[in-house]
Amino acid sequence: MSQDVVADGLNQIMNAKMVEKRKLVIRRYSKVLINVLDLMKDKGHIEYEINAEDNTLNIKILKLNVCRAVKPRYYAKYGDVDKYLRRFLPSRNFGVLVISTNQGLLGHQEVLANKIGGSILAYFY
Repeated sequence: MSQDVVADGLNQIMNAKMVEKRKLVIRRYSKVLINVLDLMKDKGHIEYEINAEDNTLNIKILKLNVCRAVKPRYYAKYGDVDKYLRRFLPSRNFGVLVISTNQGLLGHQEVLANKIGGSILAYFY
């Protein structure tokens, strides 16, 4: 367990996927991790619910190949987002690069549409 809650949560999801588990429980989470999971849920890769009584996240993996945190967190200007798309995603039209902007956490499509930059947190496909 490290200090990075987002990286720990995504690693737990990948570890569960590697041993072919479809459900897992994450005990440490943050608002940033929940926002990343919201993006994954919107794309149909996972489903999750917050159990307020136990203070845990119950996650169900639907269709997910890879989800990883980007370390170190690079800052990408609007023109540099394409460079990181090529580095982390297998194809331009396949997967999502999660970028933290001044408008919240967005996928790379919204960042390119709004012509803004930000810090690259994670990617999934």
